[in-house]
Amino acid sequence: MPEVKSAELQVNQAIEADAPDTNLIITVDADNPLKVGTYSFQLVVTDNAGNTSAPATVKVTVIDDAAPTAIIDAPATVGFGKGFTLSGRRSTDVGQGTIAKYSWTLLSVG
Repeated sequence: MPEVKSAELQVNQAIEADAPDTNLIITVDADNPLKVGTYSFQLVVTDNAGNTSAPATVKVTVIDDAAPTAIIDAPATVGFGKGFTLSGRRSTDVGQGTIAKYSWTLLSVG
């Protein structure tokens, strides 16, 4: 059964396998994963007489489904009557995502 890293996939380059291998395994290359988007794949099969099928196609959509990580940097203590800053600058998102919004909420006083 053929196996290909995501970084090795190339448009219009066939990956062939002899029967009974019916699957193509696409593994994620951690250094170069597939980008978010829609990918079209095609399968053409050939029988033992050399006849080829019409192409079958499928679309696979790669989505960003990983939640970002919120990190707050804040002073441990603040003098009475003094202002302070809360920072979310070190918050991160994996893959190709970026932080688009910071939503701050005071949860309690006491």
